[in-house]
Amino acid sequence: MALVTRRGALTAFGATLAAAVAPTAGSAYADERRRPARPLWCAHAHNDYEHPRPLLDALDHRFGSVEADVFLVDGRLLVAHDPVDLDPSRTLESLYLAPLAARVRAGRGSVYRGHRKPLQLLIDIKTEGAAAYRELDRELRRYAPLFTTYAHGRVHAGPVTAVVSGDRAARVPMEAQGVRRAFYDGRLADLGDSEASFASLISDNWTLHFTWLGVGAFPEAERQRLRGIVRAAHARGQKVRFWATPDLAGPARDALWAALLAAGVDYLNTDDLAGLEAFLDARRTA
Repeated sequence: MALVTRRGALTAFGATLAAAVAPTAGSAYADERRRPARPLWCAHAHNDYEHPRPLLDALDHRFGSVEADVFLVDGRLLVAHDPVDLDPSRTLESLYLAPLAARVRAGRGSVYRGHRKPLQLLIDIKTEGAAAYRELDRELRRYAPLFTTYAHGRVHAGPVTAVVSGDRAARVPMEAQGVRRAFYDGRLADLGDSEASFASLISDNWTLHFTWLGVGAFPEAERQRLRGIVRAAHARGQKVRFWATPDLAGPARDALWAALLAAGVDYLNTDDLAGLEAFLDARRTA
């Protein structure tokens, strides 16, 4: 996979987005100016939008990945966990795209100033995938300099890498594009069948493939299976994440997180921002 850093495109970033976004005094970036951030790239904010300040709370805790569930409703991508929670004011653009654009403008081309590695924005489609992806593609194009882009066989790194998860029907229109500003979230069944230039991430439900939940010893056969999964993904340049791992604070969660890190899993999944931040800081693994 060829990788090109798109620094030139970001020089016009402020002019492109000035009319749409502006950094706020209360943003996470204001805190960053008081103390340099050491990003926790392997920290993934599951259901990030359920925190009091979507995106910004995760950035305050220095997370490297955030997740937003989206529903296509009357041509707009609304962010919520369930249909009953839908609110027309809570759009993907208002909660994530515009704040990220402001953050990158303030950070001189980076989400975390001084760190060029992209933040991952995992977008979990909850309605029919093909239609939702077409609208997502339109929205991402409006913020084009913000996103890592695949263009005719090459990947151009941006401050944010959008990854599409959820309804599998999104795969068809994504694969048909010669240029796209999002990548696919594959499952373990896809491992070995796609490259990182399309499926940059391999995610799956931990409990469907492993019995160990952090209590007692990690069965050696499962440990080796986990390492094999990570090796296979990394050989293709893909990252690995599991959901449905224990998330109640305590020794079991810590033991499982430690085993995932030891195996080289790229993202630890949590709803507990402070808990994972403390765990990673204690182990100096980020």
